[in-house]
Amino acid sequence: MIAAGLAGCGGPQRATEDAPANRAPGAAVDTRTPIEQRRDTACERLGPKITACAVADARADLAAGKVDQRQFARDTAPEVQQRNTEEFERRCKTAQYSSRQIRVLEVCLREEAACAPLLDCLGHLSDREPNK
Repeated sequence: MIAAGLAGCGGPQRATEDAPANRAPGAAVDTRTPIEQRRDTACERLGPKITACAVADARADLAAGKVDQRQFARDTAPEVQQRNTEEFERRCKTAQYSSRQIRVLEVCLREEAACAPLLDCLGHLSDREPNK
């Protein structure tokens, strides 16, 4: 009787999300650490924003007469934008950021919608870590 009572205390056993039973056969296992996952997510979200800011800068340069229409069109072509976004994301994802720097990426993304404040915010990536 006691053995039956103890066996019931554990409740039903459930497989965790990472357990093979819950993964599709052949599905890749994400081996990144949680901090790397946060970094990569931030990089993926930042890439298109940084590219959009570069296009806005190019548009301002065109309006100011700093570049001509041909150069503007070449520099802002969709394939160039895609390549620039991919390059930013690749470099960002291979960077060895501290947890503080990853938090800067996340906060800047959340708090700054306009280009100038976003870029100013991202300038804090290079701030020195406080002494502990």
